[in-house]
Amino acid sequence: MILLVKTGGAASLPEWQALFAELLPGLEVRWWDDPTVRPEDVAYAFVWAPEPGRLASFPNLRLVISSGAGVDHLLADDRLPAVPIAKMGAPEAVARMREYALATVLFHHRKFHRFIANQRVRRWEEAETTEAANRTVGIMGLGTLGLPAACALREAGFRVRAWARTERALEGIETFAGASALPAFLSSTEILLCLLAATPETTGILNARTFAMLPRGACVINAARGCHVVIPDLLAALESGQLEAATLDVFDVEPLPEDSPVWTHPMIFVTPHVASFPDRAARARFVAEAIRAFEVDGTVLNAFDPRRGY
Repeated sequence: MILLVKTGGAASLPEWQALFAELLPGLEVRWWDDPTVRPEDVAYAFVWAPEPGRLASFPNLRLVISSGAGVDHLLADDRLPAVPIAKMGAPEAVARMREYALATVLFHHRKFHRFIANQRVRRWEEAETTEAANRTVGIMGLGTLGLPAACALREAGFRVRAWARTERALEGIETFAGASALPAFLSSTEILLCLLAATPETTGILNARTFAMLPRGACVINAARGCHVVIPDLLAALESGQLEAATLDVFDVEPLPEDSPVWTHPMIFVTPHVASFPDRAARARFVAEAIRAFEVDGTVLNAFDPRRGY
């Protein structure tokens, strides 16, 4: 039984093999491009952004495990085989996203974006800030990562509101549901954090129309998927002052191309897709758990649901 790995680069294979040797001693772990692997021997694939059509070349593939929480990198393959997909669900990913949400929201709440921009031009200028209890933070998405992030921000003292596809009642969090409620949700959101799944409905949702619904001078954080942001609209909103600053962790093309205007904009802050990324040991534990569950009775942990698109 072979697990084929494509995440972390070929140099990471010895570490993956050592981790899985302890977790699943009977599992043979091989690198994605190993020419000695017979396609018919591959039962599991633990991957990020595999080449289109490659997964279909393994006739006995039983389960695909995404090395990240999203699956858009798999769905881009028009020859994706009809096998179950498990999304990365390491508990550590939730903790990492809580930390990232707190860090980036506090960054903008305390106006660090201004201080960093001023430092670049050697300008000493104070910025008046308020208490967290007077700041409204809006979370888009209440899924596996969104809900814990919303709760962490609530616990930090922020006024938190959340927008999702379906209605939910949450203590201490004002909730909104559906497209019709989006304007009301955005109207008082001073710091917007996007944690939506990537679906046809959410692609491009952070656009000029959305930005215009926010209070003037709002800040935007995207830690979901690059497809959510229309970059020209973001740049225009920053230029006009409708938005004050943005933090982006994800992009349509990664690594972010060197000629992207995002790199040099003084009010855009880039992190390299690290918001909720657990370490290899944590991911290996989840993969081992997912394989064991599937071997027992076909259970797919943190399963991708094609009907919902995530």
